[in-house]
Amino acid sequence: MTRLSRLVALILLAMSAGCGKPDFSDSDKRTIASLALNTLPALKPDTTNRFADVPAAAALGSTLFFDQGMSGDGTVSCSTCHKIDRQFQDDLPQAVGVGRTNRRTMALAGVARDPWFFWDGRRDSLWAQALAPLENPLEQAGNRTAFARYIKARFGERYERIFGPLPDFAGLPLNASPLGTDAEKAAWNSMSDAQRDAINSVFANIGKAIAAFERSIEPAQTRFDRFALDLATGAEPKGDAIFSEQEILGLKLFIGKGNCVTCHSGPRFTDNSFHNTGVPPAAGLPPDRGRIDAVAQVLGDPFNCFGAFRDGDAGACGELRFMVKDSPELIRAYKTPSLRGAATRPPYMHAGQFSSLDEVVGHYAKASPSVEGASELHPLDLSDRERAALVAFLQTLSQ
Repeated sequence: MTRLSRLVALILLAMSAGCGKPDFSDSDKRTIASLALNTLPALKPDTTNRFADVPAAAALGSTLFFDQGMSGDGTVSCSTCHKIDRQFQDDLPQAVGVGRTNRRTMALAGVARDPWFFWDGRRDSLWAQALAPLENPLEQAGNRTAFARYIKARFGERYERIFGPLPDFAGLPLNASPLGTDAEKAAWNSMSDAQRDAINSVFANIGKAIAAFERSIEPAQTRFDRFALDLATGAEPKGDAIFSEQEILGLKLFIGKGNCVTCHSGPRFTDNSFHNTGVPPAAGLPPDRGRIDAVAQVLGDPFNCFGAFRDGDAGACGELRFMVKDSPELIRAYKTPSLRGAATRPPYMHAGQFSSLDEVVGHYAKASPSVEGASELHPLDLSDRERAALVAFLQTLSQ
């Protein structure tokens, strides 16, 4: 063999070792396999919503999701913030509906698998979550009786084919809600218990229809999933399933030294739990204490799993029954977001505090103390090369 041919062979061998057949331990391979989308279990039935997998309910929910009539001023829909071409989020640091809110819009892919909803988990089902923005004065800013009347006027026949007869609205206020303006609250209090229950039932069904549609929104396969499948099966990687040396280093850091996989675990890259990671407050926004303040909200929600509008029995309410209600760890703790698609949806954190993934990695490496409560992070000694490698790996979850 000539010197030149030996040199070429060594170069090819190095390229193969760096890209084609990365060196991972058996433990690493098991961890990587657990993150692949092909391990995502089938979506479980939602026994609190008997319409969750009814196609007609999902079709109505899709219509309502995109309907600007589902707002107080007729200009805002769920899709205003959850844009279908932007992974069902909006690229803003804080969502903007009728007004500007205090938190970032979360992407919806795979959301039906979450046990808690919103950044702080203040709702315990997908259908209960869908109701909150409808009456939030900064989001869709409507009220319950107005929504019920709108459903009857626009979708009455479709609704009744799915959910049964609508109530008689004769004598009911045009605008009434326990959460609205003083006038709307007074109108709500003037109604009988039977009238309020009838309106609440329609309102709950609106949420159940929207949830039936949102259950269809699933994460898409990415380069990482093709890489992980080849690694697990021993197949020779091809095309975009070949990781660069930088991407392999980033993956090793993600499951190893960086400890990212501790919270960003499973095929959706989230443990569905709440953590204080020392994220600083966003300038100009009111105090936000995260999960600790959401406990009372979820317990007080009339549409929670213990409420009268749940379908099925209370056996489905384990999460609510056994949730941690009072612990220092809940202070400024926020839900771990899925990292799938994260590279293409800046800014980051619950109020858009960081504009790039590099800033996010830098925050986790520095591990600054939390302004309240105790951060779970510990400083990481990451070089510039390692930070860039982590970002490069995260980008494989969006391609």
